[in-house]
Amino acid sequence: MAKSDKLNELLREELAMAVNREVVVPNTLITISFVECSTDLKQARIGFSVLPDNLAGTALRKLNSSTSQLVGILRNRLRLRKIPHLIWEFDATEKDASRIEKLIAEANREDDDEELAEDDLDNI
Repeated sequence: MAKSDKLNELLREELAMAVNREVVVPNTLITISFVECSTDLKQARIGFSVLPDNLAGTALRKLNSSTSQLVGILRNRLRLRKIPHLIWEFDATEKDASRIEKLIAEANREDDDEELAEDDLDNI
């Protein structure tokens, strides 16, 4: 595992714990899905998902306003010379996967309905 991959995973784990403790958005679950640090380690893109996903904007605003607090927590917990600048990004992967699963289930239902209709015609 490359050094940058280890740093990305360490930041993801620590941010996930800190966000769960410190960032309060009522009736939501915020999950840190990925961290990608730039090659110079000055910036880190942080992907997050939110349930329910219609509160993503609210969660983004709260995360942006809590960034300095979260950086302080990272500074205390990690022994890094410099904490990268955090850039929050909504990760719609889970939302897209859910939509695809629904479409597949719908297509399977339609296939089952067609097979039943064909069976009914065969019985006539």
